[in-house]
Formats: sequence, structure tokens, C-alpha cells
Amino acid sequence: MKFILFTFLTALLVVVFNPFLHYWSVMLLIAIFAALVGNRGAGAFFAGGLGMGLAWLGQSLYISTVSGSPLPQKMGELMGFGSDIALFAVTAVLGFFLGAFSALTGSVFRRLLKRKPDNIYKGY
Repeated sequence: MKFILFTFLTALLVVVFNPFLHYWSVMLLIAIFAALVGNRGAGAFFAGGLGMGLAWLGQSLYISTVSGSPLPQKMGELMGFGSDIALFAVTAVLGFFLGAFSALTGSVFRRLLKRKPDNIYKGY
């Protein structure tokens, strides 16, 4: 449940703040959010990645559909992908990795600051 909620809230965070902030600022917000939620390693990695990757894919498809511009098709051909679908896929993969490593950073930072017990070797 925590995984799905974190994925949804990460996508919502990206959709809300991406138009106003740089991508690296959104990455910092995802890291802080992951540290506050407390997902562990792989769960934080995949939830943050899916959230940001799906948000970037959705935003790029929405902008392309609403504007009706031939620019994505031309950029895909210029970059050697052949079509705009491949360009959308590359955008989604890039968003996945940016979000995934941001969430993993927040998770590891939380674990770094977690207090460890002092007397683990004492029998009493």
C-alpha cells in the first residue's frame, strides 16, 4: 500500500511542481518526500521512478496532443529515433531514472540519520 501511495504522490508532486521548478528542484522534493515517508531501498527506487517516469510520459503526450505540433516527430527523426514514440519512451526512461535515484537518495539519507542502539552487545 505504501508503494502505490508513494508512486501516486510522487507523480502528483511532479505534475504540480514541474511547471514552476527546475527538474533538479523536483528531484530534491522527491528525495525529501522519500525520506519523510520512509520507504526502504528497492521500494523507494521503483516507486519514485514509476511516479516521475509516468508523470513525464503523461506530460509529454499531453503537450504533444494538445498543441498538435509536428515538433516531436521532427525531433525524433533528427535524433535518429525515427518517430516521436521513441522520443516519448526516452523521456519516460529518463524521468524514471531521475525519480528513482532521487527517492533512493532520500531513503538512504533517512537510514543514515536513524539512531542505532548503543548497548546491542550487553546481555542485560
